[in-house]
Amino acid sequence: MLPPMPPVSATFGQPAYGGVPQSKGQPFPQPQFLGEQNKAFVPTAGPPMQNGQPSQFVHPPAGSTSYAQQTSVANAAGAPPVFRGSLVNEAGKVPPPTAHATHPPSAFPPPGVCSGSMNAAAVPQNTFLPGAPPGGNSDVSQPTGSTYGNVPPATVIANRPPPKDTMPAAPTLPSCLPSSTAQSLPSDSVPSSTVPASQPDPPSTLPNGQPPVLSNVCSGTGPVAPAALPPSTHSFPLGVMPNVQPMQQPAGLPRPMPSAASMMPNMPPSPGNIVPPSQMIQPNAGRPMPTNAIPGMTPVARNMISGQPPMMPLPSGALPPGVPGMPPTAGIGMMPPGGGIGNTMPPNMMGYPPATGTEYMDGPPGAAQTMGMQSAGSAPNAMLHVPGGAPPMGGPPNMMGPGAPAVPQQKPRLDPNLMPSAVQVIDEDRSTRSGPFPTGYPTAEFPPLTTTEYIAQDQGNCNPKFMRTTLYVAPASSDILKNSQLPFTVAVAPFAPLHPNEMRPPVVDLLDLGPVRCHRCKAYMCPFMEFQDGGRRFKCPFCLASTTVEEPYFAHLDHNGRRTDIQQRPEQYLGSYEFVATKPYCKNGVRPKEPAFIFMLDVSYTAVHCGLVSVFCRNIRRLLDDLPSGVTDLSFETVEEPYFAHLDHNGRRTDIQQRPEQYLGSYEFVATKPYCKNGVRPKEPAFIFMLDVSYTAVHCGLVSVFCRNIRRLLDDLPRDIGEQKSSLRVGFATYDQTIHFYNLKSAMGQPQMLVVGDVNEVFVPLVDGFLVTLDEAEVAIQSLLTEIETMFAETRITETMLGPVIEAGLDALKCADRAGKLFIFHTNLPIMEAPGKLKNRDDRKLLGTDKERGVLTPAIDYYSRLGEECVKSGCAVDLFLFPNSFVDVASLSPICTTTGGSLYKYHYFEMQKDGERFLADLTHDISREIAFDVMMRVRTSTGLRPTGFFGNFFMDNSTDMEFGVIDSDKAVHVEIRHDDRLPEGDAYIQSASLFTSCSGQRRLRIHNMALPVSSDYNQLYRVADSHCLVSFLFKQAESMVHEKAPKDVREAVTSRCAQMLATYREKCSEQAPLGQLILPECLKLLPLYGSCIIRNDAISGGSDVTVDDRAWMMQLVASLRIEETMLMLYPNVFPISDLQLDQPTDEVAFPASVRASYENLSSEKAYLIYNGLMMFVWVGLGVAQQWVQDVFNANSVTQLNTENHCVPERDNAYSRAVRRVLDRVNYGKARRMKLFVIRQQDALEAWMKRFLVEDRSSSMPSYVDYLCNIHREIRGLLS
Repeated sequence: MLPPMPPVSATFGQPAYGGVPQSKGQPFPQPQFLGEQNKAFVPTAGPPMQNGQPSQFVHPPAGSTSYAQQTSVANAAGAPPVFRGSLVNEAGKVPPPTAHATHPPSAFPPPGVCSGSMNAAAVPQNTFLPGAPPGGNSDVSQPTGSTYGNVPPATVIANRPPPKDTMPAAPTLPSCLPSSTAQSLPSDSVPSSTVPASQPDPPSTLPNGQPPVLSNVCSGTGPVAPAALPPSTHSFPLGVMPNVQPMQQPAGLPRPMPSAASMMPNMPPSPGNIVPPSQMIQPNAGRPMPTNAIPGMTPVARNMISGQPPMMPLPSGALPPGVPGMPPTAGIGMMPPGGGIGNTMPPNMMGYPPATGTEYMDGPPGAAQTMGMQSAGSAPNAMLHVPGGAPPMGGPPNMMGPGAPAVPQQKPRLDPNLMPSAVQVIDEDRSTRSGPFPTGYPTAEFPPLTTTEYIAQDQGNCNPKFMRTTLYVAPASSDILKNSQLPFTVAVAPFAPLHPNEMRPPVVDLLDLGPVRCHRCKAYMCPFMEFQDGGRRFKCPFCLASTTVEEPYFAHLDHNGRRTDIQQRPEQYLGSYEFVATKPYCKNGVRPKEPAFIFMLDVSYTAVHCGLVSVFCRNIRRLLDDLPSGVTDLSFETVEEPYFAHLDHNGRRTDIQQRPEQYLGSYEFVATKPYCKNGVRPKEPAFIFMLDVSYTAVHCGLVSVFCRNIRRLLDDLPRDIGEQKSSLRVGFATYDQTIHFYNLKSAMGQPQMLVVGDVNEVFVPLVDGFLVTLDEAEVAIQSLLTEIETMFAETRITETMLGPVIEAGLDALKCADRAGKLFIFHTNLPIMEAPGKLKNRDDRKLLGTDKERGVLTPAIDYYSRLGEECVKSGCAVDLFLFPNSFVDVASLSPICTTTGGSLYKYHYFEMQKDGERFLADLTHDISREIAFDVMMRVRTSTGLRPTGFFGNFFMDNSTDMEFGVIDSDKAVHVEIRHDDRLPEGDAYIQSASLFTSCSGQRRLRIHNMALPVSSDYNQLYRVADSHCLVSFLFKQAESMVHEKAPKDVREAVTSRCAQMLATYREKCSEQAPLGQLILPECLKLLPLYGSCIIRNDAISGGSDVTVDDRAWMMQLVASLRIEETMLMLYPNVFPISDLQLDQPTDEVAFPASVRASYENLSSEKAYLIYNGLMMFVWVGLGVAQQWVQDVFNANSVTQLNTENHCVPERDNAYSRAVRRVLDRVNYGKARRMKLFVIRQQDALEAWMKRFLVEDRSSSMPSYVDYLCNIHREIRGLLS
């Protein structure tokens, strides 16, 4: 099938489906009707472009050689590996770092975020690009049609080289694949006392028990090394970097790539000077290299890790003792003592035997043991600690108090800073892949990481923000998936937020014709449909059936077989778009009305006195002005012949510029009546706010906060683009032991309250006047919010209900015949005699045991059944909880998870401390993009079938996911399996979401993706999307918690990680010695993320976390988008004490992040640590007094007030910078993170350390220990 010819445009950003000029004048199409939503990113300067993306091939500098010296080591039991490697050129000099090939846009974070700058003391330089030029970019272009154009291959960690007779032959890589990256030692980790170059070589075998050396081996893509070359017998002590003399080449010849021979293990180095540690270069592994290799061949060699030592118990007393006065520790996302999320971990998994000799460090009485000490001769800021032990629990070594008893230490084994680093991988991807990203055609390009800000350009495959897959090559058969254990899934976030310069899916309205689709499998028109018979039929790529083209949709074909009207058919050349649905797509064949939001407020004594009612009433009106936006209706055809267009001389439709469905990967169709329930077009949706006004809600300030702010928040109600005002309806209700409805009809002047007391047979006493627009009831709404705060100020009602409140809101939407969402603000456990009554079953001692399912599963099925009823009526529930005690989140959460809603929890809510965070969450919830009454289906081509579904939704059959609403913060994972072996060619995936827009229009949003089919394991592992894969493993583990014991879940995660890596070891490097741990480049962080999964509170939270917090975390994980999932697993850590902002209008550049380990926190600085749920400002005891004074208004660190947990607003450069950073990291988050200010060695520091996921916890292994455990399992599988 020939690719569709995109629309013609001269410049990027012109509003005529024009776009980024590609090579040879091929532009990227963009719609002409999207206005400000279609602003294009225009870089100020750029590298050579090829097919719309910067070329990333570089020439090696003359005279440089990439090498990795490997020391031959006896395979001593218990000897862990160590990395070493370098890149040198003539005279022992190191070439400067290479400028990256892409340019971040002006709207991106400052260079500190995206530039890939590293903290040498904390970030290992474990990869580099062989042959990178010292200047800018090469003029050699890289074609973007390659699926693997930006994919690095493999990282190998080795203990010793293979013997000569087992050394594998040196195959080469396909021309479309980049070469491997090599691992290099960080400069700060090399001892300063290097050995002179003339020093004789040490013996090839080190004493038993001495750590072996990890070497680096690059796979070459140039000439292949002869297989008969003998391995080198040279070896060097740790820290000695031999120089390699450059090869001379005649002037005028092109610079060759380093040959495979120059990068083979154990090749003898040329004599030369020793490379000073300070000259180690910054790696840049994310960039591919040019290749002239033979297609189909595999890498020559890889970076290797040493053999796994036998797992042995620690000596007596090696575990860190508890710290007197410390709160219970807990894991990621836990709350502080008094009601937080914690963690109970599995038994100790230390894998190192006792070492000869013991090291000590001073510390305060009761301080935890530090298992690693700084290596002799290393730089002070290198902080080389043993990976086998716990992090220092009381502070860095220089901050431990004097006079403390000596604690025995374990001998240093392996520096964790030399292990694959998440910080480094993220920085490298940001530095090389920020900026424009063409999605590719005919198959999808391998996307940047989710942590990289990029601007996707739809070329027929959808934006990865909407849909991305774990594998960007479809396995040819089920045997390949079974052997590799790689999950083949797609993550779908159909309404994901986009960059301002990215194009929204255009809307296609075919009037009564409705969406065009295959007559057999019902797949929708997409760029992969092949038109035949002069345009009279089209062949479906999903089922291969041929469908007749309706006359209104007919267009002639050009000589290449493309429709001549493709310029007017977005659905034929874009990966994402929307169709306007017709009546058959509507419920009961009736077009829907505008949706509605219903706010139901608890007005009990607690709700009033806690300030909830006050906060709500004072702010909700403002928030409603920013209700979410949709897209205006678009029509591209005449009434007489709605889809007809003539063909140009190339056979393309002349109206292709107005047909997104013909050239985009994502788009929307306006649905016709057949797509509506009961064949009736829907009305505008509604929001209903239902407020608890019981004693608790009033006393905590909930009622006050709500009433004072909700009017302001309503200014943010969602609206269609192009609409001046939102079409959504809103309604208000309050409740305690009865339900109070309010008539806001404008003719009445003042609101009228109607009370429903029969909670067993709830009904809505009015329809007309309950759901109104803001314009028609502006005065009544403002009057109502003022009266609610005073009306329930003296209430003494403490018992409340919840089930009848939800039933009443659902009945209100049914009577109004609208889809919508209920906003329910609730405070206490519903113990009143009414439907949905719950009992207190709090028993946190069961968490972490085999009996935990008894408190983590719903006590009753009432809320699950009620949720199903809500979904079928297009209703979702967002539940805001303000508990002071157990509220049974596990039983209440199904009402949110089943309907696609959200659940928020504010434990011990206080208006002064938590009011701002609550309002920020409510503002985001009201204003984000949202779709109502949604049905989603994922279709695949012949031979594939969706089988597993993970997320928050309801399924009434085996194919369709139903949501009351789905918003921009929700995502689902769909696992795909084989029905049969796939034929050669491409495999296709299409996600279709049928929904009601904010204006009441029934639409279909389509996302498309094409993947090449392959049976090559090397290709499979080289295009594995690590973030999508890890996100799926996390969601799958969460689903297993409901069925298995925590220990079984952790073992299942570890086992699957080991099986994935073992298959790579077996299939892609079968000739390597068994003692080597070989990690594929794209999955080299899999052990790190596997460790983060099993220690996360959603999976392993124990008795130190409350039952409610554990249940809240579990329901949250299921619906997170990939970006939020990765941040939750691996927090971001960076220093903030050096940041200054001289003028309020200035921008602050983020500093480089450091690894999430306590070893990397300097007592001379302050750090920000956040994971998307909460954030910490950690202040070291040695921070400058001026900084503490300017930021916190304290005279010294010791006088810092850590009770308020806030950063006061002060007018100075340091304070402005810190507050700007806090605002920036919170921007766009689904939830405002709660801030904690923690001083070094304070009691809460032990709790904060649980977020430093690379360190060992009380019952969880460190990252390095877990890596060794994975290695042991791999060896067991291979043997």
